[in-house]
Amino acid sequence: MTLPPAILLMGPTASGKTAVAMELAARFPVELVSVDSAQVFRDMDIGTAKPDRDTLARFPHHLIDLVSPEESYSAARFRADALRVMAEITARGHVPLLVGGTMLYFKALREGLADLPPADAALRAAIAAAAQERGWPALHAELARLDPATAARLAPADSQRIQRALEVVRLTGEPLDAIFARQAADVPPYRPLALALLPGDRALLHERIARRFDAMLAGGLVAEVAMLRRRYTLHGSLPSMRCVGYRQVWEMLEGRLPAAELRDRGVFATRQFAKRQLTWLKSTPDLALIDCLDTSSQAKIAQLVDNHLAGSLSRP
Repeated sequence: MTLPPAILLMGPTASGKTAVAMELAARFPVELVSVDSAQVFRDMDIGTAKPDRDTLARFPHHLIDLVSPEESYSAARFRADALRVMAEITARGHVPLLVGGTMLYFKALREGLADLPPADAALRAAIAAAAQERGWPALHAELARLDPATAARLAPADSQRIQRALEVVRLTGEPLDAIFARQAADVPPYRPLALALLPGDRALLHERIARRFDAMLAGGLVAEVAMLRRRYTLHGSLPSMRCVGYRQVWEMLEGRLPAAELRDRGVFATRQFAKRQLTWLKSTPDLALIDCLDTSSQAKIAQLVDNHLAGSLSRP
């Protein structure tokens, strides 16, 4: 049986993903699913570039405003929520269009998550003590007996990875390769078209980032963070307050960042975030790369989507 289609639209911050997604939603029978680890938080609208109410009324987005800023939201939870929503969209005869810039979420969705046990402090201490007594090469030799494939990939002095591999095999009785093999088999039951918006000119993307952060400040980002501090019980180490933009405003409100430096620090942090996103995208296989600064990019994407959906759906 032919798998149902899905579309993945990813790209760095300020690459125009939302505009492209809405254009596609106006032309094709798709429903939008947000892939954004910041837009899951309620009342965090300005600094996450969340679509406004009018836009959401016309182009509803799944998986936004899910949790309080006091809570955490994991890649595993995203994967479960996304697969559930995608199944519901497919059942309605529509196509899920997943759009966003949280690359870990895309990776979790596409590849699954390894079911590794959490760290065991006592066991780690025992392994570290054994290494102190016998040396890491000896523990590497022990790993070679228990998990030869993993040991072959690790240098005898790679203490951190040797410790984790030994910890996993002692806790589970399984080598890492066996666990990762199950993960690889856990792929979503869809036929995906993966699109990546990449800027042909990094300097122009930086200009977009600066303009967008300026617009957030003008739109009330500082007031939004002050409101969040009043409404919720927050601290600076929460995932919500570690989001780019929110972290810098938090530091300013705490008196640890001069107000005069807020704009430049926020722009710099956003550029660094975009750099990490681009690095991930460029190392990810099976992506159709589109220059988001090319004026013909919308038409190219629409053609790719039309080709992908051809024969999959009954469309007028």
